[in-house]
Amino acid sequence: MSIIDGSKPQAAPPPGFGDSLDYVTVRIGEQLFGLPIGRVQDVFIANRITAVPRAPDEIVGLLNLRGRVVTAICLRRRLGRPAPLKFDAKGRAELTAIGIEHEGEAFALIVDAVGEVIRLDRSTLEPLPVHLDSIWAALAMGIHRLSDQLLVILDLDAVLDLDLRAAA
Repeated sequence: MSIIDGSKPQAAPPPGFGDSLDYVTVRIGEQLFGLPIGRVQDVFIANRITAVPRAPDEIVGLLNLRGRVVTAICLRRRLGRPAPLKFDAKGRAELTAIGIEHEGEAFALIVDAVGEVIRLDRSTLEPLPVHLDSIWAALAMGIHRLSDQLLVILDLDAVLDLDLRAAA
């Protein structure tokens, strides 16, 4: 291969990305996470969730989104953080959710807050730090250094890969 401009050839983009690295940002506590925008289908408020007995702790329950049954997963719990969900007297809560498709199933990732859509240069995607929490490392695919914080990029396939057989 001949490169006329002297630059290095670019590596193939990570799965789930197009030509640019576009993310929907979400917050869990003070930490900023990036979700590949091509995987995000909806941002909505979930307020009627049906609990699922014996489900893994990460599964908040099921909800009806425009006639489709959606599994609600608490991203805070999935990341190994405590998640005090607050319900009203009727057992309802208004939870911020991100709609995702995975292997033909619909999921809602419950997050603390949704931020903005950002576009970052592919060259700024760095590998995970060696000292990153092991749970986070298993669920992340890289980081971007922003001016005032780190943006941890989540691997949505890993996040949604719940071992449901172990819960049965």
